[in-house]
Amino acid sequence: MHELVLCLLTGFALSLPLCAVQIPLLKRAGAGQNILCYVKEHRDKGGTPTMGWLGFTLAAAGASLLLFQGDGRLFPALAVGGGYLLVGLLDDLLKKRRKDNLGLRPYQKICFQLAVALIAAFYCLYAGATKVYLPFTKQMIDLSWGIVPLGIFVFLATVNCVNLTDGLDGLAGSVSAVFFLFLGVLLSLEGQSGGLEVLSFCLAGALAAYLVFNVGRASVFMGDTGSLALGGFAAALSLFSGNVLLLPFLGAMFVVSGISVILQVISYQTRKKRIFLMAPIHHHFQEKGFSEGKIAYCYAAVTAFFGLLLLLPYL
Repeated sequence: MHELVLCLLTGFALSLPLCAVQIPLLKRAGAGQNILCYVKEHRDKGGTPTMGWLGFTLAAAGASLLLFQGDGRLFPALAVGGGYLLVGLLDDLLKKRRKDNLGLRPYQKICFQLAVALIAAFYCLYAGATKVYLPFTKQMIDLSWGIVPLGIFVFLATVNCVNLTDGLDGLAGSVSAVFFLFLGVLLSLEGQSGGLEVLSFCLAGALAAYLVFNVGRASVFMGDTGSLALGGFAAALSLFSGNVLLLPFLGAMFVVSGISVILQVISYQTRKKRIFLMAPIHHHFQEKGFSEGKIAYCYAAVTAFFGLLLLLPYL
């Protein structure tokens, strides 16, 4: 366990200076965020540097490669996370070029995401990683070819739900940090090998350092590049380790973000009425008067609660 704590500390130690250094560089490069006009609470955030993913992703990847010994599933997980990072980067660059919040068209984004998901799902099948844990138990079942459609769905759902959660200062970062921390503990208790637990702890530590600059008021945003990369890492670590069925529980707040948008759209299209004041639901809470910090704390606390529940079979 002390080696995994070292991963956590190394991720934090590498991420903290990288995140600090990138802020003035991003400002100098003019990498400011264009704020959506209909979110009135965010009007004073215009121009805040985005693309803050640089610090924590480089730190997490570097720390995991530095500390991991041998061959394993670490490299495919890094490759998949990097694939989604590139999709987000293209989206962010297009937004910057057009000076608006319209990057890749929805069908273009889905096509790129689907391509990475297909590669990751078939990797599982090829590598024989088709067994999955049943939630809240130590039991496993073999899905065989079923891992392919499940993997594709999980990747598309996870990356977009994490992306939707990235809407308030410190929200996506705090939920993701708790998610990767508990996932790393779970992988360790399961006796996982292959470097997935190393990457999970490194991501948790790197995100903890990023939050120093991202909690309200944020000095930097992660952008779609960061949120899509985090979704890719979350799905890859869960799928490659056999914990894919646990993801909806540990990532419950990501699921809530996605479902709130789906329900809002369906309700408006069918009844011309909105269920929430604004979707994703964290904006609804914000409209109700809750502070961004309080919302982020509650989201992280719920994630920790489910993390503890998932650890119960091993205690």
